[in-house]
Amino acid sequence: MHAMQYELTLPADYDTGVIRARVARVGHLLDHWAGLGLKAYLLRERGVHGSPVSQYAPFYLWNTVEGMNSFLWGAGFQGLSDDFGRPTVRQWTGLAYEEGAAGAAPARFAVRRRRPLPDGGPVSAGVQEAADEARRLAREDGAVLAAAAVDTSRWETVQLSLWEHDAPKADGELFQVLHLSTPGRAALPTGRQW
Repeated sequence: MHAMQYELTLPADYDTGVIRARVARVGHLLDHWAGLGLKAYLLRERGVHGSPVSQYAPFYLWNTVEGMNSFLWGAGFQGLSDDFGRPTVRQWTGLAYEEGAAGAAPARFAVRRRRPLPDGGPVSAGVQEAADEARRLAREDGAVLAAAAVDTSRWETVQLSLWEHDAPKADGELFQVLHLSTPGRAALPTGRQW
């Protein structure tokens, strides 16, 4: 599993209805994308749920590198780049994926948390902690799914959890889920991935 995300931080007075309309218009295009586990179309709005910024930040879990590359080098990502400029794309290696207690429910909110792995200690302890946290989050009431991944260029972990309600039992940045494409969700490997 590979995780990927880019963020478009929008001007303070940006009409986020433009993003909502865009997702309503094109979100379905990845509903059957080969190699994609899932794509969560994420939005946070300045002043809503404590967010200091408005930001469009889709998050992907890929089953195959070929699927990811096909998207990045293809028309979908080029269309986004044409409209907003080419964003930096973050990538993480998968550590864990868990279906949630409310796995069949629609995902309405997401929580993302990025944390540096401490210097000096064994890396294995930090990545095991991230995998354990994904398992714990997935067991919480209202959790649709949880995933953890690591960026070894920054020695940073990322947690993504999706929730059916706006009171998730997770710490981090809260986003609205505008659409969820899940063509290969059932094929995402569950549990710890090493």
